[in-house]
Amino acid sequence: MHKPIRLTSLALAAVLLAGCTAPDPEPDAPVRGSRTALPAEALTVLADADPAANALGTSRALFAEAPVVVTAAADDPDAQLLAASAAVALSAPLLLTGGAAEGGSGVAEEIERLGADAVLDVGGPKPLAGAPEASEDAPDVVSVAASASALADLLPGDPEATPLPSGSSAVEAVAALDRDAPAILSAAGGSDSGDDDSEASADLPRTTPAAPLDGGTVVVTDEPGQVASAATARAAGLPVQILPADSPDPRSDPEFAAELKAEAPAAVLAVGAPFASVPSLGWKIRSTITGTELPGGGQTLFPGKRFVALYGAPEAPVLGVLGEQGIPETIARAESTAAPYREFTEDTVVPMLEVITTVAAGSAGSDGNYSNELAIDTLRPWVEAAGAAGMYVVLDLQPGRTDFLTQAKQYQELLELPHVGLALDPEWRLAPDQVHLKQIGSVSASEVNGVATWLADLTAEKGLPQKMFVLHQFQTRMIRDRPTVDTSRPELAFVIHVDGQGSQPAKQDTWRALHQNAPAGVAWGWKNFYDEDLPPLTPEQTMTQVDPLPELVTYQ
Repeated sequence: MHKPIRLTSLALAAVLLAGCTAPDPEPDAPVRGSRTALPAEALTVLADADPAANALGTSRALFAEAPVVVTAAADDPDAQLLAASAAVALSAPLLLTGGAAEGGSGVAEEIERLGADAVLDVGGPKPLAGAPEASEDAPDVVSVAASASALADLLPGDPEATPLPSGSSAVEAVAALDRDAPAILSAAGGSDSGDDDSEASADLPRTTPAAPLDGGTVVVTDEPGQVASAATARAAGLPVQILPADSPDPRSDPEFAAELKAEAPAAVLAVGAPFASVPSLGWKIRSTITGTELPGGGQTLFPGKRFVALYGAPEAPVLGVLGEQGIPETIARAESTAAPYREFTEDTVVPMLEVITTVAAGSAGSDGNYSNELAIDTLRPWVEAAGAAGMYVVLDLQPGRTDFLTQAKQYQELLELPHVGLALDPEWRLAPDQVHLKQIGSVSASEVNGVATWLADLTAEKGLPQKMFVLHQFQTRMIRDRPTVDTSRPELAFVIHVDGQGSQPAKQDTWRALHQNAPAGVAWGWKNFYDEDLPPLTPEQTMTQVDPLPELVTYQ
């Protein structure tokens, strides 16, 4: 059994200051090994600005026990690179001394928690805080100069000094280290030659490596300060993936996304201050792992795509062109309607169906809500045919006297499909004493936000790609308090769809008016009516006369 440790931050400071040496290991002493474990949560984020704090958190997240702990100074990148090599070779966590995480007892407490018998201090000794006398039960501190040759004598496998590969950052080089083929990385110009006469202050105890963890991935940003976290991850046997600090969205790099999908980790540890500013990071990682792409490619709707849709209800030609023919004919018509638009944009043009899913009714009906809800079994063949043809689908709600969220939840199983979004049609949202065609309905921004939150949460929970969320509008009063619509959830691509009909000058006036004081970050939709517009625009006219250019064009 290893000896008990009663170690405080100040006590470790004294040990390091004194350069304490370790006795030779006893021949019959038991050989201890590290114990590792994945975090219980699917995503753990360590986004402290202090790399020492992130290194400490990585150790806590991945190691339950470690007979040897490696340390290096937080302000010594050359020592950190050597220490990272040692940590991977020894299957030991790497902690940084001298950082803000040490304020008090962070590093010392972690060494104690891990039950360390020895601390390998590379480039030390470095004080932690203060200098009282060390405890008799403190771990032995083995100090070694920041030299590859001095370090080589302490590590298993006779590792050779390896200069940092040309063109690789320190983080990239550490992420590529292999526990089964130890190497000692050294910075260019460092003291890494075989002529260095530095020696370690003592030997390390014999240890066995921890069984490599399976089912997890560590993602770090490409900052030098993440070397220690990357080393601890590799010491635990986990793969390390790297994202740029200036673009830490996991979906932004196709190569990264492909690797993460291939690994399909059950637990992800994200390390780096930039992750603190990535909204809905858990969803972005889950959707990247599922790898499900949208029609037209990728996992986001805009920018880069434009949609051309047929609007209507199945087998109801009076409600729009979608219902004027059967399913195969509708799919073919959607493609032929979208095709001319490809001549006028470099974006990917995606055919789409907007299916009226709950239809405004002239009578109250058995549920009293003046809305007829189509059965899922009626809708599913249309939705599946569109998906098979590489088309997007939006379910359109006309709720009558009920509310949008109540109706949206009835179609959750269709909304869980990656190519299905949602549209709210406030024209048909009635107050308790209203009936259709007597007035134009409206909806509050708070109700819109409630639906958006539910849909975004569903998208995040299921790891789905981004969903289109359409708000129909042709009068300003149709969405009350519209500037307060919350468009902050990246799981949704918000589209304000301008449904005006009639003469082109009148439609353009409505288009411009509704752009005033719009919520931030919305895309825009334009509707071409075959019969009601005077005259209807051609695809070329739509793409050259409507300004700004709409991301969605719908035909009714």
